[in-house]
Amino acid sequence: MTSSAPVRVVWSRDMLAYDFGHGHPMTAERLDLTIRLADSLGVLSGPDVDLVGAEMASDELLATVHDPAYVAAVHRAATDGTPSPEHGLGTDDDPVFPDMHEASARVVQGSVDSALAVWEGRAEHAVNVTGGLHHAMPAAASGFCVYNDAAVAIRALLAAGAERVAYVDIDAHHGDGVQAIFWDDPRVLTISLHETGHALFPGTGHARETGGLGAEGTAVNVALPSGTGDAGWLRAIDAVVPAAVREFAPDVLVTQHGCDTHLQDPLTHLRVSLDGQRVAAVLLHDLAHEVADGRWVALGGGGYAVVDVVPRSWTHLLGIATHHPVDPDTVVPDDWRSLVRDRYGRLGPDRMTDGRDARFRPWSAGYDPGDDVDRAIRATRQAAFPLLGLDAEHD
Repeated sequence: MTSSAPVRVVWSRDMLAYDFGHGHPMTAERLDLTIRLADSLGVLSGPDVDLVGAEMASDELLATVHDPAYVAAVHRAATDGTPSPEHGLGTDDDPVFPDMHEASARVVQGSVDSALAVWEGRAEHAVNVTGGLHHAMPAAASGFCVYNDAAVAIRALLAAGAERVAYVDIDAHHGDGVQAIFWDDPRVLTISLHETGHALFPGTGHARETGGLGAEGTAVNVALPSGTGDAGWLRAIDAVVPAAVREFAPDVLVTQHGCDTHLQDPLTHLRVSLDGQRVAAVLLHDLAHEVADGRWVALGGGGYAVVDVVPRSWTHLLGIATHHPVDPDTVVPDDWRSLVRDRYGRLGPDRMTDGRDARFRPWSAGYDPGDDVDRAIRATRQAAFPLLGLDAEHD
């Protein structure tokens, strides 16, 4: 890979078609506001950023992960509005909407194109904030996700010659779809840090889930207590992600950046700040350079504080990936805040920070048996690390 390779950012107005309708948390407004903010701050400008749209993924490409019967059901739903409850289509979480197939397939192609551009050296990093639809299963929609773009992109990387791919998911919800799809595949490491399934959808992602036969240790799950804030969340990432990814030695790092970990998110119960999310994105960017020669594909995901959190969080992600990082003290541009006022009747946040000190105590500083977060981290390390060849107590 040459250092002159651009950073690929997936975006066109066509991507706004992935929208479940008025009142649904997965509104396309979160994407529109993100790109408008990033553009206003100059993150997407310059010859080193390649801003590209996406075509629709073919049924053949979707079939590398999804059952043909399910793809056909999505086609029917998109064409005539036919629900298919057995395939998760027409539920409260995943209502049928016009052009459902086309919009979902476009998200998939955006992630696949990005992954292949990074693999082939045509891009240093790639970001698709419209992607990260990690709950979709091979034969069913789930949790606002129709097709699993992350899984299709990882399959494309393996087909293109990658021997190992690591997937790190920092959404508040467990990355259950990606884990399930690669449960028995030793070539793919899936790591998910999320609010405990005892309190939050989809109810999975416990430390004991470590991978299927022949792939033991390639599923790593940190189930965090509700209420975990910056210090605990970042400590969990530090305690698990770098060691596991280094040991796995992937050719490519794929990450999912659902920002519903934020304390203002209406659907979850973690208490992470924008500043903590930014620290995590920097850590993952640096890790990609360390272990995968910079081959990094960053995806969006959840995040339902549409005005106050998602645009700022993903603008920071875009800035880090494009090597145009946004200083947290940056004032939010007046034109963006005026847009928010016109749409929502109020001004949006005024700075690119929550004003939090996102420092944390590294895991190497020692284990506290009286701390709920430390107990969750230790459960994960004891379950998964020995299977990866790591010392659960010291690595």
